[in-house]
Amino acid sequence: MEFTMFSLEHAAALFAGLVVLAAVCLQRGKIRSADRKIGLIGACMLIGSELALQGWYIARGVWGADSLPLQLCSMTLLASAAALLMPGSRVLQDIVFFLGTLGAMQALITPNLDFGFPHFRYFHFFLAHIGILATAVYLFAVRRYRPRLRSAVSAFCWLQGVALIAAAANGAFGTNFMFLARKPSTASLLDALSPWPRYIPELEAVAAILILMLYGLARGVETGAGRFRRRKSGRQSAAAESNRL
Repeated sequence: MEFTMFSLEHAAALFAGLVVLAAVCLQRGKIRSADRKIGLIGACMLIGSELALQGWYIARGVWGADSLPLQLCSMTLLASAAALLMPGSRVLQDIVFFLGTLGAMQALITPNLDFGFPHFRYFHFFLAHIGILATAVYLFAVRRYRPRLRSAVSAFCWLQGVALIAAAANGAFGTNFMFLARKPSTASLLDALSPWPRYIPELEAVAAILILMLYGLARGVETGAGRFRRRKSGRQSAAAESNRL
């Protein structure tokens, strides 16, 4: 029941994630009309997934300091639930869109996972991380969140804050939250960086670059969508004028 990266079970989970993201984008109009209800359901599912994980740790008798929700994705999962419940919080939207997206994507591409299909941890891992990514897409497509440059700067500053919390916990409990104490035992993107501790400043630089790239992508999508709407409006106006003639 051991998980194998880039296997059929991995590909199936990624495909399911793409289906969810596509559904959010394609059905954004219908979803928007029921935003409050869907946001509440989504938040409950995210919180429920974390509670289920903690319950699994306790039931197996393996709960310890490393079970605390201080990994980046654990924190952005809770931030995602809060963002769905508090649509007016720009700070939560910035955190989820930038940190949630980048953390969840890295986790989905190179999962730090020991248990494969059909184990509980397999389903929890992918559902939780797809949920984070789906929330970021939901904020952008349904709630029309539009990041600005200051949003990217804010997200990077928040990353420093949560990293300090994780580092303090690592020092106190000997844990490896956010992989600040050592690289993960499974293959990951960190393998391309220098050994510890030199990879930490390198990781900071990579995070800054990826945040700016995500900002640029979002602005590009926004610009492209605006041009599409203007062209569509122009064609409709021309057709209406032609009909009048």
